[in-house]
Amino acid sequence: MRDETKCLHSGYTPKNSEPRVLPIVQSTTYVFDSTADVAAVFDDPTKALIYSRFGNPTVMAVEEKIADLEGGVGAMCTSSGQAATLLSILNLCSAGDSLISTGEIYGGTINLFAFTLKKLGIECIFVDKNMSDEEIDKCFKPSTKAVFGETIANPALTVFDIERFANLAHKHGVPLIVDNTFATPILCKPIEFGADIVIHSTTKYMDGHAVQGGGVIVDSGKFDWTNGNFPDLTEPDESYHGISYTETYGKMAYIIKARMQLMRDFGMYPAAHSAFLLNLGLETLSVRMKQYCENAMTVAKYLEASPYVERVIYPGLEGDASHELAKKYLKGCSGVISFVIKGGKIPAMKFMDSLKLASNEVHVADIRTCVLHPASETHRQLTDEQLVAAGIEPGMVRFSVGLENVEDILADVEQAFAAVAED
Repeated sequence: MRDETKCLHSGYTPKNSEPRVLPIVQSTTYVFDSTADVAAVFDDPTKALIYSRFGNPTVMAVEEKIADLEGGVGAMCTSSGQAATLLSILNLCSAGDSLISTGEIYGGTINLFAFTLKKLGIECIFVDKNMSDEEIDKCFKPSTKAVFGETIANPALTVFDIERFANLAHKHGVPLIVDNTFATPILCKPIEFGADIVIHSTTKYMDGHAVQGGGVIVDSGKFDWTNGNFPDLTEPDESYHGISYTETYGKMAYIIKARMQLMRDFGMYPAAHSAFLLNLGLETLSVRMKQYCENAMTVAKYLEASPYVERVIYPGLEGDASHELAKKYLKGCSGVISFVIKGGKIPAMKFMDSLKLASNEVHVADIRTCVLHPASETHRQLTDEQLVAAGIEPGMVRFSVGLENVEDILADVEQAFAAVAED
């Protein structure tokens, strides 16, 4: 099936007289015929459902759909995008280990990597995407377990050179983890370019309607975990009856370990109703992403010609620094635009406060147009140096174009600029 069809049909196929629409299985528990049956599932939770902290039929259908869209062998949904990011790392790293990440990533992820993981004894080595391969090679340590990047960085909107960083990671025997939130599998499939693990904040475009938070981890099934660098995947797990994930589950070792070990201990699993709502968003994802891209390109070109704008960052524009990478990796550049208003922070905030159609909110990738000032909001915890590394300037506005008529969006932008001019 192609993506448009997968969005509607993957993950759930009703049998004779069963519901056409994915049902909500609103239950935390499942009944067994005998204690022996229960014991068998505790030995291997993949045999059956046992408890909704591990798995739920509604959630599992959505996991299967997302894995199919990304081209992976399996997926695990989480309660948030941050949870997905955290578990994707903890599934590989322990105290004393390290990972490498580009600096141009979401501010919340920077906080997670630079501060919270540091408290757990895990070091994050940030690299500049403009560094040479030789310079990045020198950042790897014997303790390095993964490389991380975002397909389209939030809010810098630079495009990650997936193939290049996959080659660098694989050269050192570690996997590449890619956050594909802004692109979604409709615009980019990182696994096709060498990524090993793909994560999403499903709160964004996948849901699309700002009604529930969520995340997901997708396993490509292509990385060789038996290369000697990942004993937690190959050696017996004492917390699970001495099972070896690679020996027992083969190409699904990573995602099964994440579920059996980390989801068991952290319990970051989403509710069935949340997955049901996510599935409704997924069903229209292919249609919505095309319209987001079309509307955003129109708005980006308008902003590029505006006398109030110093710079527009949108990979779809020919003059954008990431345009060539966008042509290689993306089928569209999403609906998110970053632009720098002349005069810096004060005019930027005046512009945002003057918008009437667009919502000033801490969200992005919504069905409705919304706007945010990264330097004073989502990224306010970062130092000046980290802001620069993340590609954020004081006058930068993150403008998430929605699905309203684009002429109405432009009219709102125009009247907000007029308000700025009055000052």
